[in-house]
Amino acid sequence: MAKNVSKKKLKLISVVLVFIFFLFTAIIPAQAKTDKVIIGGESFGLKLYCRGVMVTRLESFECGNAYVCPAKKAGVEKGDIITSINNTKVKSNEQVNNIIKNCEGNKLRLSILRNEGKLNIEIIPELNDQGEYYAGMWVRDSCAGIGTISYYDAETKTYGALGHGICDVDTGSLMTTDSGEILSASITSITKSKDNSIGTLNGYFTDDSIGTITDNTPLGIHGKLNAIPESGKMYDVAESNELRTGKAYMYSTLDGTTPQKFEVEIISICNNNSNTNRNFIIKVTDKNLLEKTGGIVQGMSGSPIVQNEKFVGALTHVFLENCTEGYGILAENIISD
Repeated sequence: MAKNVSKKKLKLISVVLVFIFFLFTAIIPAQAKTDKVIIGGESFGLKLYCRGVMVTRLESFECGNAYVCPAKKAGVEKGDIITSINNTKVKSNEQVNNIIKNCEGNKLRLSILRNEGKLNIEIIPELNDQGEYYAGMWVRDSCAGIGTISYYDAETKTYGALGHGICDVDTGSLMTTDSGEILSASITSITKSKDNSIGTLNGYFTDDSIGTITDNTPLGIHGKLNAIPESGKMYDVAESNELRTGKAYMYSTLDGTTPQKFEVEIISICNNNSNTNRNFIIKVTDKNLLEKTGGIVQGMSGSPIVQNEKFVGALTHVFLENCTEGYGILAENIISD
């Protein structure tokens, strides 16, 4: 008799739990999904400021009758992010240099970010042959360049661009973001690509800020816009299973500030992995684009790709050995990044 009662109680509890589950899921709204965007194609300038300063090189120098590198001796590594020295936050190369030069040979305590971990390193600068205290390390506090907007979200006034992260040119490490901005840019000339030699979009950017950079990730940069383009056409965002091999169109700016439409071919779909920006391969087929650029050049990263009137992705990389081909990232991935 006791066993039957226990079973009845268990069934009742199960029914109640199931009811609570459905009630709970009905009350909580589904996460909002961006399903319509304005595609970009405009070139922009960017200024990105690190969180702290990044060590880009370690270098020995002459001290007396020997060559020394206090930074290397203390355990500093290329790619380290120095966030503070002696509990004082550092944000610029000049600030770090001044602290080291004025240390009078005293020990300096560096707070460092390395591989997403934090550590403290003590370093004792030494006098170089000019009689100045030196640590034997080069640091960088910011970077600048030109890229291409992938999309705008009119509802949230946000954007996505590049399709890949901004990395330090010397270390290859993703730059940690403290602040940044995107600015109006104009393309003035093109250095054409050749196999094994990638060309560039050449131009300038003004001081006119059009938005901020809030995130720098392996799948692109994101931020807030000051204003949304008034004449931008809205496109449905394609789901990953809608992408097909075959004809598509890419939007890029090759002259001035206005994007142009170019024919490309999606020749291979590699994967729909949300953690990579190499989801498919495109080939430039447009004769006008090939004539002007030789294929894909630096500065075109982020160029949006449209297929069957849907935003399917953006250009991310060029193949060094064949500059008419490159990788693309799925629209879903760059938006949800």
